[in-house]
Amino acid sequence: MLVDQLIVYLENTNLQKTIISVSLIILVGVINSILKRVLVDRGKKLNKNYRSQVNTSNNSLNISLVFFILVLWSSEIQQFALSLAAFMFAIVFATKEFIQCFIGYFYYLSARPFRIGDWIQVQDGVGEVIGSDWTKITMLEVDLQSNSYTGKHLFVPNNQLLLKTVKNLNFLRRYSMNHFTITCEPLIDINPIIDKLEISAQEYFEDFADVAERYKKFIEKRMDIDFISIEPSFHVHTNQFAKICITIDLFCPVELNLKIQQAITKEFFCLWHQSVGQKGNVAAIEEINVLTD
Repeated sequence: MLVDQLIVYLENTNLQKTIISVSLIILVGVINSILKRVLVDRGKKLNKNYRSQVNTSNNSLNISLVFFILVLWSSEIQQFALSLAAFMFAIVFATKEFIQCFIGYFYYLSARPFRIGDWIQVQDGVGEVIGSDWTKITMLEVDLQSNSYTGKHLFVPNNQLLLKTVKNLNFLRRYSMNHFTITCEPLIDINPIIDKLEISAQEYFEDFADVAERYKKFIEKRMDIDFISIEPSFHVHTNQFAKICITIDLFCPVELNLKIQQAITKEFFCLWHQSVGQKGNVAAIEEINVLTD
C-alpha cells in the first residue's frame, strides 16, 4: 500500500520537474566549481589571465541552466503569465531597472566595449573590470592620480552601460601622459632652470624611449588616429595670483609617474633656491658697497 502511494506520488508531473530542476542546479554547480578550479590552475600554471575565461564559463553555464529550466517549466510559466496578464504593466514598471540591466548585459556581449581586465570609467567610477553578470559589472577601483588600486570594489548596474558614457582606459595601464605643474614666486629668471630641467627630463625619457615609441604606434594603429607627441615638453605661464607656473608633460610608464614627477620637482626647487640665494647674496654685497661709498 505504501509502495503504491509512493509510485502514484512520484508519477506527479510537477514533482518530476522539481526533481529534475534541483538535479540540474546541483549538476551545474558541481560542473562550474570543477571547471573554475581547472581554469584557475591552468591560468596560474601558464601565467595567463584566467578571470575572463572563468567569467565566460560561469555565465554560459548559468544561461544554459536557466534555458533548460524555462523549457522544462514552459507550460506552467505560460499559465502563470496568462493569470498575471492584468498585472503585467505593473510588473514591468516595477522591474524596469532589472530589465534594463538584462538588456545592458546583452549589449555588453554584442558590442564588447571592454573586456575582463580592462580599465574603464563609468560616470565618476574608474576601475579594472574583474567580473560581469546579468545585473552588474564588478570593478577594482583605480586612482588615476597614482594609477594604483585603492582596495575598494565598485559595482556598476548594467543599465548604466546604456545610459552613461563608458570610457575604456586600458591604454593607460602601461603608459600615460603625466601632466603636472610647478608653481613658484617670480623672483628670478627661471629660463636657465627650465633649460636644465629639459635636459634631466630627456635623460629620464631616454631610459624607456624605444618602448614608449612602440606603445605609441600600437595605440595609433588600434585607434586609427595620430597620437600625441611623447617627447617631454615644458610650458611657462602665470596664474591669477601672478605666480609663475611651469607645466610639464611627459609620456612615461605609469609606475614611474610619481617617481619622475618628484625627481623633477625636487631638482627644480633646488635650482630655484640656489638662484634665489645667489641673487640675495649679490643684493647684500651691493648694499654693503653702497653703504661703504
